[in-house]
Amino acid sequence: MNYCSNCGHTISLLVPEGDDRERYCCDNCGSIHYFNPRIIVGCLPIWEDKILLCKRGIEPRLGFWTLPAGFMELGETTEQGAIRETWEESRAEVDIERLHGIYNIPHIDQVYFIYLAKMRSPNFEVTPESSKIELLGIEDIPWDNLAFRVMSEALQHYIEDKPAAFTEVHHAVIGPRK
Repeated sequence: MNYCSNCGHTISLLVPEGDDRERYCCDNCGSIHYFNPRIIVGCLPIWEDKILLCKRGIEPRLGFWTLPAGFMELGETTEQGAIRETWEESRAEVDIERLHGIYNIPHIDQVYFIYLAKMRSPNFEVTPESSKIELLGIEDIPWDNLAFRVMSEALQHYIEDKPAAFTEVHHAVIGPRK
C-alpha cells in the first residue's frame, strides 16, 4: 500500500500510539489502515451418503477438486456466504445443519468456516467456477487431487466423525507445506 484510500496522500508503516504492531498510517489525515485475515466460507454438502465435490474451473488450483467455498462478502453471515458459494460453484441448494470446522491458516491470512449441509435434492450443474461436479462416496474421494489442504482436513474430520455422529466443531491450524 502506497497511498491512503481516504485522502490519496502517502502512507508510512509505523506502530500507531497505543498499538503493538506496524500498520499503514496516512501521513496527511492520520487514518490507520488495518489489514485483517480473509474469511472463506463453504459447505460440505451431503446427499444420502455422498459428498458433493467440485473440480475447479478457475485458478488457483485449476483442475483440482474442492468443496464449494469462497470469500465471504460484506453484508452476509458466514452461513449465508456458505450457501451462496455452494450455489455459485455447483448450483446445489443446501440447508446448513451445523458448523463443521474452523480452519486457521495464518501464513496466508485466511480463516475457513466449513458447514455441514444437506442437499435439498441431488441436482447440481457445472458453473463458470467448476468444470465438473460429482457426488462421491468416501472411497471415491480423489485425495491426491484435492486443491487445498484445508479441504483434506475437513473431509478427514467428516470421515472420522461419521460412525459416531460426532457433532463437535473442529478447530485446526494448518501450517505451510513442508
